[in-house]
Amino acid sequence: MLIRWKKIAKLSKLIPDTSAIINQSISEQLEAKKISFSELIVHRALLSELENQANQGKDTGFLGFNELKLLKELSKKHKFKITHAGDTPSLQQIKMAKRGAIDEMIRNLALDENGTLFTSDKVQAEVAQVSDIKVIYVASVQVGGKLTFEKYFKEGYMSVHLKQDTVPRAKAGSPGQWEFLDLAKKKLKEKDLEKISSEIVDAARTLEHSFLERSKRGHVIAQIRKYRIVITRPPLSDAWEITIVRPVKKLDLSEYQLSQRVQKRLSGRAEGMLIAGSPGSGKSTFAQALAKTYADSNKVVKSLESPRDMQLPPSVTQYSLTKASHNELRDILLLTRPDYTIYDEVRNLEDFSLFADLRLAGVGMAGVVHASNPIDSIQRFIGKIEVGMIPSIIDTVIFIKEGQVQKVYGLRMGVKVPSGLREKDLARPVVDIYDFDTEELEYEIYSFGDSTVVMPIKKLKRKSKKGSNTELRWRMLENSKFFEFMFFTPTKRVSVVINNILVTKLPVQKGRSLRIMKKSSLGKEIKHALRNRLEVRFE
Repeated sequence: MLIRWKKIAKLSKLIPDTSAIINQSISEQLEAKKISFSELIVHRALLSELENQANQGKDTGFLGFNELKLLKELSKKHKFKITHAGDTPSLQQIKMAKRGAIDEMIRNLALDENGTLFTSDKVQAEVAQVSDIKVIYVASVQVGGKLTFEKYFKEGYMSVHLKQDTVPRAKAGSPGQWEFLDLAKKKLKEKDLEKISSEIVDAARTLEHSFLERSKRGHVIAQIRKYRIVITRPPLSDAWEITIVRPVKKLDLSEYQLSQRVQKRLSGRAEGMLIAGSPGSGKSTFAQALAKTYADSNKVVKSLESPRDMQLPPSVTQYSLTKASHNELRDILLLTRPDYTIYDEVRNLEDFSLFADLRLAGVGMAGVVHASNPIDSIQRFIGKIEVGMIPSIIDTVIFIKEGQVQKVYGLRMGVKVPSGLREKDLARPVVDIYDFDTEELEYEIYSFGDSTVVMPIKKLKRKSKKGSNTELRWRMLENSKFFEFMFFTPTKRVSVVINNILVTKLPVQKGRSLRIMKKSSLGKEIKHALRNRLEVRFE
């Protein structure tokens, strides 16, 4: 029998299940004066399940224990007693909790005690009704209703930041023009964030297009419809914090004002792309537009995400990097044979390896990479794959800044003498990085001895003022005692210039190297310049 709120007067015995405790429904209904009872009977199996979840590092276990502690405090105010009953479950029953083993034990207790089962689990309520058990069902999340955190969002808000003992704040504006706004004067307490967190966890489990991406001790990552949510709490963070992010704008590729040459590249040969930019610059928004364009062109498109927060067409299958290993995802993608895969985002060694493997297997790849400038995104691959393989894996780099495409690079491989070197016997494989629209060469990547050199060509072409020397190319070796600068072009003397100021002129040993002790005044100046990213050059 399902009991409605209007028919509730005063219950004798109330038996909660795990969902009711985790969702903190009983304390909420008590405080709202919607329910009263004389005895709360907690099954020992419920405690064992919460303990198991807490030991696995899941926040749901700790939320449940917090609710039980709160109910103990409320028992004095609302004059009810708390008792424990039932047998402690076996290890097998705890393992079978997801299949209803613990729920069945709690239902049997409600039947034996002739009490009322209290649940937030729709299936549990339905089974209880069929079994002639009195039951109260309270859905913690109302379908179609607004969640608590949604009240903080307004037009133009990209993210809301809720932290214990601080006021709610929002990040508003557009890429490159963000500002933080205080949303209230009252500071949030721990219990406020616990309540919102519990609601988020339940919503992720019950609402359509919502899921828990990760739930471990100290943090939860969830996706609720268009909202990406990260919850952290002690011991991971110093206090409770909830960060909710949503896409501000959804663009089509046509809105990026790309040149005809770039558009043709993206629709044709670009099959090893890097979409680079700083956090919040609009990389994922561009990746979404690119995925939509490919999907609309009758291409088979997949995405690899962590978390799955991109807003993509239904025809695009989104895979989670947290739910399967990189090897498993590699096998899945090769078996499903996509034309393009959007990789959001390429962070660690396993990501770089998977990106390279799939590209070499013939899958079109577009990887989202954090980088402060375009060349940095390519440099992140150096050391993880051979330099000669880079153009086979990456053929196009798209750099996003303030929501717009600021730069597009193309990559090609050739054998030549690197720019700035003269001897023909120094010819070697060189990766050219050029401005895709103008075809102007901007960087060269090649091996020199045991090092990999990324050489900016524009700096080589730049001359000093009339009458001064040409800037010399060099690489630095360092140990605990000295800096040693190795010059690619033989020279007898060099001028040491720091931050455009001539510091000194020194002879070069055998025309190739200059050793400067760290304890010397010049060594200290160079150390200071390198630490503070000031320009050091030799002429």
